[in-house]
Amino acid sequence: MSGALSLTVTTPLAVEVDERDVASVRAEDASGGFGVLPGHADMLTVLGNSVLRWRPAGGAWRYCAVRHGVLRVIDGDRVEVACREAARGDDLAALEAFVRSRAADATDAARRARGEQIRLHASVIRRLTRRFGAAVASDDLAGDFR
Repeated sequence: MSGALSLTVTTPLAVEVDERDVASVRAEDASGGFGVLPGHADMLTVLGNSVLRWRPAGGAWRYCAVRHGVLRVIDGDRVEVACREAARGDDLAALEAFVRSRAADATDAARRARGEQIRLHASVIRRLTRRFGAAVASDDLAGDFR
C-alpha cells in the first residue's frame, strides 16, 4: 500500500477526474459526510447529489459535483466514483449552489410529471365512466321492464 490514493470519477460519457497522488477524499452519502485516507478499508456506498472533495498531496482542495453515484474504495489506495453526471470546478460555493439547483429542478420535474400522470388517469376514468356508465345504466333500466 502506498501513501497516496488514486481517484477516478466517471460518467456514462466521460472520465471527469483521473488523479494520482491524492492525499484524501471527502464525500457524502445518506449517513452524512465521510473521509477516505490511504489504507482505508474496502467499501461501497451510494452518493446522492453532492460535492466530492479531494486534496492532492501538497496541494489545495479540488471539487467535483456528482449526481447520484456509487463510490467504492479498493485495496485502500483506489477510490472510484461512477455517477450519472459530474462537473468539476474550483469554487466550492458555486458547485454546492449548482447541486442544490439541480436537486430543485429534479423535484419540480417529478412534481410536474406526477401532476400529468394524475390528469391522464382522471381523463381515462372519465372516458370509461361515460362509455360504460351509460351501458350499465341502460341495462339497469331494461331489467326493470323485463
